[in-house]
Amino acid sequence: MSSPITLEALSILDAIDRRGSFAAAANELDRAPSSLSYQIQKLEQDLDITIFDRSGHKAAFTQAGKLILNRGRLMLDLAGNMVEEANIIANGWELDLTIAFDGIIPLSTFFPLVEALEKESQTRIKLQEEILAGCWESLNADRCDILICPQVDAISQDLKVEKIGQMSMIWVAAPNHSIHKRTTEFNEETRLKHRVIAISDTARDQPTMSINVLDKQSRLTVTNFAGKVEALNAGLGIGTLPEHIARDLVAQGKLKMIDGAASQPLDIVMAWRRNQLGKAKSWVIKYMSKNWNMK
Repeated sequence: MSSPITLEALSILDAIDRRGSFAAAANELDRAPSSLSYQIQKLEQDLDITIFDRSGHKAAFTQAGKLILNRGRLMLDLAGNMVEEANIIANGWELDLTIAFDGIIPLSTFFPLVEALEKESQTRIKLQEEILAGCWESLNADRCDILICPQVDAISQDLKVEKIGQMSMIWVAAPNHSIHKRTTEFNEETRLKHRVIAISDTARDQPTMSINVLDKQSRLTVTNFAGKVEALNAGLGIGTLPEHIARDLVAQGKLKMIDGAASQPLDIVMAWRRNQLGKAKSWVIKYMSKNWNMK
């Protein structure tokens, strides 16, 4: 048996509660007050429930009426979300889009994209940090739609890869770290004598990677980029940071560049699956190709 409660009736109850009277609600809904009164009375008859207490100067919700109002608002929200999401999909825009990025890329890099996309679509964006092999695994395993990270040698044939920028990684340590007092060259033998700060790979299934970590070297592994910066600032080891970030920390006196250590250039690429291309994904790809700017 169908329920006598309709979304229209729930909208009327919501408007009456928000506006404080039948007359004000009718004005908002562009309806006659008598029309609202009739619909509410009919609902009370159909449900055999008193929704409004009319014994006083002003009609007030009964306890049962408040229950219907509060639960009804949940239904109105769900219905509104359903229509909104259906419209997004019907117009060719994805409902959700996940952008994965390597942890060496600042999260703030993507904030202008989020603001710009909001003017075009209601697609919901998720920014997902990954590390090393976890970046490419997230794309291969469909945990993300678009990937932005350093270039690697081996790439699956079903992926489209486009270079969008470049960054340099430089070796740093805290100003009082013993690495700055050495008299030897900065080579593997020297590095083996010092703990290195590394970020754990986020790969779940495929073999993990490590960069700038020697096999027999003492290491401290942290779970994210912010943790690495903290450990370096605390003097717990040496490590590499993107040059644009390292130079700010050096200028603040928190870190010092390691003398004799060469910078390491990295190509930054954007990758996605060739056979999965909706409107939002296409828009993001074009936007990032033209507006990549990592600060």
